[in-house]
Amino acid sequence: MAHEPELIEQEEQDLYEHLRVVVDKGQSLLRIDKFLMHRVENASRNRIQNAIELGNVLVNDKTIKSSYKVKPLDVISVVLPHPPRDTEVYPENIPINIIYEDDDVLVVDKEAGMVVHPGYNNYTGTLVNALVYHFQQLPTLPGNDGRPGLVHRIDKDTSGLLLISKNERAMNWLAKQFFEHTITRKYIALAWGDLPEDGTVTGYIGRSVADRRVMSIYDDPEKGKWSVTHYKVLERMGYVTLIECQLETGRTHQIRAHMKHIGHPLFSDATYGGDKILKGTMFSKYKQFVENCFELMPRQALHAQTLGFLHPTLKKQVHFESPLPADFEAVLAKWRKYSDTDTK
Repeated sequence: MAHEPELIEQEEQDLYEHLRVVVDKGQSLLRIDKFLMHRVENASRNRIQNAIELGNVLVNDKTIKSSYKVKPLDVISVVLPHPPRDTEVYPENIPINIIYEDDDVLVVDKEAGMVVHPGYNNYTGTLVNALVYHFQQLPTLPGNDGRPGLVHRIDKDTSGLLLISKNERAMNWLAKQFFEHTITRKYIALAWGDLPEDGTVTGYIGRSVADRRVMSIYDDPEKGKWSVTHYKVLERMGYVTLIECQLETGRTHQIRAHMKHIGHPLFSDATYGGDKILKGTMFSKYKQFVENCFELMPRQALHAQTLGFLHPTLKKQVHFESPLPADFEAVLAKWRKYSDTDTK
């Protein structure tokens, strides 16, 4: 079954595999780098050694050296990029807003409407096409063909910060941080309704049985992947609330599905029902006001504002902020004005 383009864009926990190997009882002593070469698809010995050096390979929950020799019943845990996909990416001269770059990473402030990487019905015009053009030396990393440098992704109609790695060492370094949930990511969102002061939404997130285009939250671990979003209220504007969401995990549509799950879909989010008037009065003047807001921001009110991580070479925390885009600011201004008028 073909999915809509947006569903091809998944978050970083789908980008990296967590390989778990229990060594056979009859296994003879063998260096772990040689052992893993035969068990990790498309992995060179050098790539395995880099992963070990960065602490991406654990044996019995402990870091080891490449010279470690595996023993029967050792439990080996590996975090590496996925095997390649059959996707050829063509360079395109598309402007991108780079707010930081060095030899290891670059941080891009993505506009709403841009797909992150090629996929079904979106083989051109993506951020990856732009990256290939602007950074022709940017390697297509082993195990990440078709998605050079991508460490994580955000939805097509979500704006904000994206982290790109420029070499394999940086990719593995950042992969581990994403896997261990130590990357700081905060989003600004406008949600329908009056939310409690703060809270946490959890659950197993997976595709809806009724509609494969959307994600649902389940209690059954067999139906999805564990997901955690922390949110706090920034501003109340009557029938909508401005919130900050901090991701502990990064699943497809996580914030959008979580807010829908607790009865507060994101404003103007057509996929999750937020493009309808869910709160407020029945007066035609109010209806027209909301419709005008939808026209100003015909996409989900979600912006990846904050990104922080431990730099692979500097070995210190770096932090980046992105201002709210014009459409988001315009809708907030209208809601503030309406809320002020409505309470007088």
